Amino acid sequence: MAPSSSSTRKAARLAQKGKGKRVRFQGGTLFPVIVAAVLVVGLALIVYARASRPAADSGPPQPNIDHWHWAYGFQLCTDSPNVVFTGALEEVDTLGNLINTDFLTTGVHSHDDGVIHWHPYSARASGSRAKVGIFLDNYGANLDDEKLELPEGLMYEETKAPVAEDFPRVYEEDETQCDGEDATLKVVVWEDYTDPGSDRVYTSNFDEIPFDGDGKVVVVAFVPDDVDVVMPSWAADLPALGAADQASSTVETTPDGSIIPDIAPASTEPAVETTEASEDSEPESTTDESASEESAPESSVPSSSTPPTTD
Repeated sequence: MAPSSSSTRKAARLAQKGKGKRVRFQGGTLFPVIVAAVLVVGLALIVYARASRPAADSGPPQPNIDHWHWAYGFQLCTDSPNVVFTGALEEVDTLGNLINTDFLTTGVHSHDDGVIHWHPYSARASGSRAKVGIFLDNYGANLDDEKLELPEGLMYEETKAPVAEDFPRVYEEDETQCDGEDATLKVVVWEDYTDPGSDRVYTSNFDEIPFDGDGKVVVVAFVPDDVDVVMPSWAADLPALGAADQASSTVETTPDGSIIPDIAPASTEPAVETTEASEDSEPESTTDESASEESAPESSVPSSSTPPTTD
């Protein structure tokens, strides 16, 4: 049935009446404008954060490329550093696979020589993730702003003799004293092992100190304020000690540092205490082990971490 003429005229009048009118939100246009502005600002912040966030492995040391060495030591209520860790962390199982997962996923260890050998096996110890705390963790040492806890397995570097069973393992500010004197916990890093004046003193966030170059020295010290923290005597031999490392094989891990099962250096042997530096297990691809270009300490601390405090 065709619509009546009156109905048609009524519909036409309503359409004409509504023509040109704007649809308004209840409460005006302010609210939708605010919502739109918030969305735009939020999207811009997300884009900026993703663009400016540094990649974990955006710079050296790079896996299977860089091989860096720092002399290190512990100066504990003494006039100079004398204590270091023992063991190379290269113990293997009956199939010849490395069993120390911390070393296997980082490539960071020592050789009973008072030297940190840093040759990353994965992103876990490369780029902005390369920090002194990795070395301490691999050997089971705990270090915070006020307390140092050392593991078993320490020795006097110069004599290669193990420390006595009653050697103190815990050093804590306001609790531990050095011959009746209060002492302070600090970490000193020398930018150049040949320059005693290149030192920088850190007083907090020690685990975040960047491992950002080759040929440096680091000392963890617990000493009274009137005792100077100095380089260990073996720091002068750093080039020779570092040169004792020889490339032998590649350890395979995923980019995030997880282990690929049953992959380990084929020529790795259990660590044995010796008076000579043992050969280091390192990825096949290496570069010249001479000192690489060092970045200034102010710019080397990753923006995503809490920077260590210095004096």
